[in-house]
Amino acid sequence: MTKHLKIGIVCYPTYGGSGVVATELGIALADKGNEVHFISYDQPFRLDLYSENIYFHQVNVPDYPLFEYTPYELNLTSKLVDVALHEKLNILHVHYAIPHASAAVNAKQILATYGIHIPIVTTLHGTDITLLGKDKSFKPVIEYAINQSDAVTAVSEDLKEETLLNFKIKGEIKVIPNFIDISLYKQECNQLLRDKFAKKEEAILVHISNFRKVKRVQDVVKIFEKVNKQVPSKLLMIGDGPERLKAEQLCRKLGIAKNVRFLGKLKVIEKFLCIADVFVLPSETESFGLVALEAMASRVAVISTNSGGLPEVNIDGKTGYLSDVGDVNKMANDTIDLLKDADKLNQFKNNALAHAKTFDLPNILPQYEQIYQELSCEMNK
Repeated sequence: MTKHLKIGIVCYPTYGGSGVVATELGIALADKGNEVHFISYDQPFRLDLYSENIYFHQVNVPDYPLFEYTPYELNLTSKLVDVALHEKLNILHVHYAIPHASAAVNAKQILATYGIHIPIVTTLHGTDITLLGKDKSFKPVIEYAINQSDAVTAVSEDLKEETLLNFKIKGEIKVIPNFIDISLYKQECNQLLRDKFAKKEEAILVHISNFRKVKRVQDVVKIFEKVNKQVPSKLLMIGDGPERLKAEQLCRKLGIAKNVRFLGKLKVIEKFLCIADVFVLPSETESFGLVALEAMASRVAVISTNSGGLPEVNIDGKTGYLSDVGDVNKMANDTIDLLKDADKLNQFKNNALAHAKTFDLPNILPQYEQIYQELSCEMNK
């Protein structure tokens, strides 16, 4: 970047991909000398690395007796105005259309009454389009928030197309894929850790998600049950959520519970990815599939569905295999095929790492920097 900026980043603080990407983006921008202000209702869970250029502003949500439901968007709008005014922000980068972009648009209009004009970059991550966007009651708000943004990005070509299909978008949507910092991932297996979960001759399969219905975690269990009959193996289930109990019950019903470990939420997933042979992601939809990319960065082959943006991440027949949603038999057979052929598995692992490197942070960050600089220059004209 030619000019250091003061950037406000609005994101969810939770374990989802959007929060991870937003946080890593902010950290990288701060490392390059920009002043980054995170604005959210809680500290982003990846924000445990502080520098003199990183600030966190918590959106307090008081419990007003007047309101039946807490008006988070109003609180966020007010906090955005406050931070922009007092920290003299140059730009707002919001992740998710609602409530973040809609709050930013309201804040921008309020700031204009103070004579302050601040551009908004909105990044679409998926659920705001694929889930909320299909709810007619949200559609006008999402459409307005996107069209009032000064720049709009989407994390995959598939998400861009879906957005254009479902909304009347006036401006350009630029595709900037999710990214990873490849240096954070280990490609060498931690043998001591691996030995805690599996014997030398056993393969390790891993699944990581928030265990929501869309992740189809019971399919993971069904796939593993078929694989386990053919190949000595263990399954590590990382994460937590509403479908976990059903998955645990299915393991018991299929008689494979002793070969499956539910590890709950883990902050340092890369520690466990490097001991895996195959990563399984049978999701109903993934706008990008960041967790698959993280597995590939750890030199792990991926078995996934072909929905959403996954084919842009997992290259069929090269980094792993793609299947239709719900095709448990094919996903199981593809996994068995890899695990029974050591040379092919090794080649797929190498291909996965090579492809993951194209999504490395230094390749993606300049694309955001260019948008910031262009908008900043326009505002200074």
